[in-house]
Amino acid sequence: MTSTFPNISISTERLVLRPLDEDDVPALAEMMNDEQVAAWTEVPQPFTEAGARHWITQHAPAERAAGRGLDLAVTEFLTQRLVGIVRLTRTDWRIRGTELSYIVAPWARGEGYASEAALATARWLFGDQRFERIELRTAADNTASQQVAQKIGCISEGVLRNACIVHVRTEDGGWADLRTDFIVWSLLPEDLEGADEQLADTSGFTSYADWN
Repeated sequence: MTSTFPNISISTERLVLRPLDEDDVPALAEMMNDEQVAAWTEVPQPFTEAGARHWITQHAPAERAAGRGLDLAVTEFLTQRLVGIVRLTRTDWRIRGTELSYIVAPWARGEGYASEAALATARWLFGDQRFERIELRTAADNTASQQVAQKIGCISEGVLRNACIVHVRTEDGGWADLRTDFIVWSLLPEDLEGADEQLADTSGFTSYADWN
């Protein structure tokens, strides 16, 4: 029998993480067409509303049903607007490990939402789901994403050389692939101790769109 993540909502002081639904299509498409998202992720460009609908209605449910992962919309508690995405992928149910990544919408950057959402997801995984390891991968030059990993208590484990492709603008306005390194981070249950204090000390820290 395949292990799967439940359909859940996770609440923090400012955010609600919940399953994506079709009402998210316009905001998801707008968010994924952002320059930062295009640069650091493998999201197809341009990202259409049809693509967003397919992700929400077919891809995300299939990934959850197969036990591979979970996609959660990150929304503001007060306004209910979509401000980001948290993804769990490459889940290994035997070792209770998964890879976590995040994207923050351009209209919600600079609020610390990436770290707040990632930390809430980690607490849920280690608590309710009894996971033992969370892995993050950040492009070598994506310092904003690395800041998020550090703020939530991750430990840098090493470098996967030449394992990542990012994207840069070309003279004609298109995109070209650029090969770089992945930095691998891990988070274990005991690493969460002190993460709250770190976040409280960095209330002005900036988080940019990333897919780790």
